[in-house]
Amino acid sequence: YESDPLPISLSSDKYLMGNRDLTYITDRIKQYVDIKDVIDFVASDNPQTKVESQMGTRYDYLPTRKLRLNVDSAKVLANGTVKTKDADKIVPAIEWDIPGNHIGKSELIVMDILANNNWERPIYFVSTGQEGTLGLDRFMQLDGFAYRLVPIESPPASQLNAGRIDTDIFYEKLMNQFTFGRMEQPDVYLDNYHVKQLSVVRIRNRFSRLALALLYEGKIEKAVKVLDRIVELTPHEKLPYDNYSIGIAEAYYKCNETEKANEIIIKFKDICDRLISYYLDQPEKVIEGSSYEIRYHLQMLQTMIFVTQNTDQTELTNEVNTLLNDLYQLYQTKI
Repeated sequence: YESDPLPISLSSDKYLMGNRDLTYITDRIKQYVDIKDVIDFVASDNPQTKVESQMGTRYDYLPTRKLRLNVDSAKVLANGTVKTKDADKIVPAIEWDIPGNHIGKSELIVMDILANNNWERPIYFVSTGQEGTLGLDRFMQLDGFAYRLVPIESPPASQLNAGRIDTDIFYEKLMNQFTFGRMEQPDVYLDNYHVKQLSVVRIRNRFSRLALALLYEGKIEKAVKVLDRIVELTPHEKLPYDNYSIGIAEAYYKCNETEKANEIIIKFKDICDRLISYYLDQPEKVIEGSSYEIRYHLQMLQTMIFVTQNTDQTELTNEVNTLLNDLYQLYQTKI
């Protein structure tokens, strides 16, 4: 409440209910246009900046989906948006295309903030791949559990691996700054809501991504500390094992921590065995209603086989493969 107001140029009458609820996108301009000019165009009350429908109603629109946000390299270095070691990665301007055929009111305000912030304050997004990010995913940096807009292009390899990583910042936040409310302690109860939220923010994936980034930089000891921390924070009894748990095991293998990796795989294998066997021991209707859970845990066993094969854990691979075949054959007799 004590911070400066957000840098929004639009007056409230420009976005009250019924005003610019949807702003349609046309492709009248084919080159990239400064985002400030686009905001000024949309905010204008000049009839020439409107498009007329067949019913005679005039609507606001974006004359292009190609936007440009200029970058003051000296400023982003001075205020820490980009570290000096990454100065050569700074782009002179962020150029990108807005996806879709229209933007909502919230996206319009985000555009306004981008246009007028001038790299003074950090801008964060909760997630990538959503309408609210306006297609800026290539310029995100994963800082903890949010994505910071930075003038460095980093095309995401996948939705789960979006955002570049600065290991110093990420490590400091995950390992030293963030607190997790004793969530791993036996006397702390995590209800279904909190378990779902931890899954939504992909807490295991965050830690394993940091570990892999540290490993890439040759910082194996720190990578192992990160993996140890997430294993400590998220035991199966608190947060059920999932695909990201296998990712942690895979990262352990890459750090030459074979025993720790095998421990996760073996435990998860046994969990899948118990769960699938339980479901398949139920009446036919229960089995039909549990098909998603059964197939999910069969898929987890398949993923374990893939990971252990790639890390030359032949004995463990054969063990999981035998279990998968037995359970799948039993499942086929039940459906």
